[in-house]
Amino acid sequence: MSGAQGTEGAPASALFPTYARFPIALVKGQGSWLWDDQGNKYLDFMCGLAVTNLGHVPAQVKEALVKQLDELWHVSNLFGIPGQEEAARLLTENSHAGAVFFCNSGAEANEAAIKLARRYNKNVLKNGRYEIITFKQSFHGRTLATLTATGQDKVKDGFDPLPPGFVTVPLHDEQALREAITDKTAAIMLEMVQAEGGIITVDPAFVKTIVRLCEAHGLLLIVDEVQTGMGRTGKLFAFQHYGIEPDIFTLAKGLGSGFPVGAMLAKSGLAEAFGPGSHASTFGGTPIAMAAVKATIETMLAENAPQRAAESGEYLKSRLKEKLAGSPIVREVRGLGLIVGIECAEPVAGFVSEIHRRGLLVVTAGPNVIRLLPNLLVTREEIDLAVDILAGVLTGQAAAAQS
Repeated sequence: MSGAQGTEGAPASALFPTYARFPIALVKGQGSWLWDDQGNKYLDFMCGLAVTNLGHVPAQVKEALVKQLDELWHVSNLFGIPGQEEAARLLTENSHAGAVFFCNSGAEANEAAIKLARRYNKNVLKNGRYEIITFKQSFHGRTLATLTATGQDKVKDGFDPLPPGFVTVPLHDEQALREAITDKTAAIMLEMVQAEGGIITVDPAFVKTIVRLCEAHGLLLIVDEVQTGMGRTGKLFAFQHYGIEPDIFTLAKGLGSGFPVGAMLAKSGLAEAFGPGSHASTFGGTPIAMAAVKATIETMLAENAPQRAAESGEYLKSRLKEKLAGSPIVREVRGLGLIVGIECAEPVAGFVSEIHRRGLLVVTAGPNVIRLLPNLLVTREEIDLAVDILAGVLTGQAAAAQS
């Protein structure tokens, strides 16, 4: 089997074909810009799916990582890791949370949240509750538990039998939510913006209903901030737009500026459910990861990145609405901060390919939505350039120019 050939005589990839990859190989990044292995330059409005929130290779994070690489890479969590305490303190001081668990990804953070909710109900409250209610079109990860929690059937295909303990209801359907609550229900889990589901912002009135139901039935509220957290929506955490304080929330993506790291945060009262031996992660909270987290948060706060994202997001949406007005393709421009969706009247895969060809990197959010995720420090000039490229493709100007 060795030496197998792929297309046009090229060696076949040794990777599992789990990604439908774009035909671009990126090799360098700086700020809002990326370069491929052919020397082509791209304006990045993907940010590695909301990861490089400070842009590519931010100086302060790079400096912190280089310094840490000369000192210590890894030790077991059986020892004290000062960087964890420092990073956790930054997170708790800038939120209502009282305890942090560090891991490596958003899926792991959501797994930890699910486990904490179950264990708190079983071992602390001793009520035996274990079910978690989630919402259709949500996305919570690719592990067996988190893909079961996800409200999209496409991620579950072929993985039966799925673990029990999850009930999914339509978003904004108050009656369905009320009917789903039983004496087995432990928590309700949601995203404030359904990013993978099409850039759907949760209605504030529905959030208030969820909070009231949690209070009335003694349920935990879990907010998945994996994609929306770390300034992306114009607040450090998206739930802050709603004036709520979830019992548990999760972070990843933008937390380490591209270094793999996730975190599960909870109110202080839940910490007793996760005593020694209850949960762990070999690579969770390594000195290198914590250097990236600490520098990322400090830079984000010093640069007032969430507020800049709020202002830039409004500017981006207003420019898109202005330039795309009258397009027969575009149905709606929506979003919160710098997570913006352009809903179209037809599948957008072909448009995305053309947009990439013109030097702007974007991604889809479902078949009919183009998702825009620029870094939080993006300039007005970069936004204007991106909007011009998008308008050139989506208003029919591209077809006219080629005819």
